[in-house]
Amino acid sequence: MGQTLCICSRGSITIDNKKYYFVQKLDEGGFSYVDLVEGVKDGHFYALKRILCHDREGRQEAQTEKGSLWSVLEKLRDKGSSMPEKQILQILRGICSGLKAIHEKGYAHRDLKPTNVLLDEDDKPLLMDLGSMNRARIEVRGTREAMTIQDWAAQRCTISYRAPELFNVESHCIVDERTDIWSLGCVLYCMMMLEGPYDLVFQKGDSVALAVQNPVSIPQSCSYSEGLQLLLSSIMVSNPQERPNINWVLDQVQDLQSRSPNTQTNMV
Repeated sequence: MGQTLCICSRGSITIDNKKYYFVQKLDEGGFSYVDLVEGVKDGHFYALKRILCHDREGRQEAQTEKGSLWSVLEKLRDKGSSMPEKQILQILRGICSGLKAIHEKGYAHRDLKPTNVLLDEDDKPLLMDLGSMNRARIEVRGTREAMTIQDWAAQRCTISYRAPELFNVESHCIVDERTDIWSLGCVLYCMMMLEGPYDLVFQKGDSVALAVQNPVSIPQSCSYSEGLQLLLSSIMVSNPQERPNINWVLDQVQDLQSRSPNTQTNMV
C-alpha cells in the first residue's frame, strides 16, 4: 500500500520493486479487485487487492500509507539498515494502546504479528486481522477442552508468534490475554532484529513448541539500550503466570520514552 504500481502488458505487476504475475481473478466488487498473483522471485502465491481511488484526496491518502510493519522491516533489512530505538518505542506504544483497548473489553487478539500491524505516514499503528480474536479468559476443564483449544490455536495463531501455553494446553487451566503479551514480545524482537525470534526455527523445520520453552536469546551484537533489552526479556516469559499484563508493559514503554528526548508519542 502506498506504493506506485506498475501494471505491464505481460500480465504482471511491480510493487516495491518486486514483480508478480497475474494468475487469475478471484473476485471483484464495486470499488476493488482481488487477483491471485505469483511472485517472480520466490514463486509464492498471493492474493492482491486493488482498490479504486475515485478522487485526488483518496489517491494521496493511499500513497502516504506505509503498509504493514513487516513491509517496513523488510525494506530496512534489504538496505542493511535498522530501526531507530525512538521509532521502535513509538510504534510499540501504539500497539500496546491498541491491545489495552482490546483487553479492557474482555477480548484477546490471539494473532498479533508484524503483518497484522498497519502504519500510517506518522508511524501510528493500527491492529488488523481480528479473525482470531476471542474472549480473553478461557477456562479449560478437562483434556477434551484442552485439545479443542490447542487445535484451534494451531489453525488460527501463527506458529512463530504463538504463546507457549497454546502449544500444549493443560487440561485444567485458564488461558488469558497474556498470550498477546508473548506475541507482542515477538513483534518487539522483530523490530529490533528485523526477524522474529522463531522465524528461523520454523524455516528450518525444527520444533517451535520446544524452542519457546527456553529463554529468548538476544544476540550480543544487539546495539539497543539495556532498558529495551530488559523489557523484551520481561515480556517473553514462557510461564504465562509470570508474564506481565499490558498495563505494565505500556508503563515501561512510556518510561523508556521519557528517558529518550524528542520521542514522539503518537497513540492509536
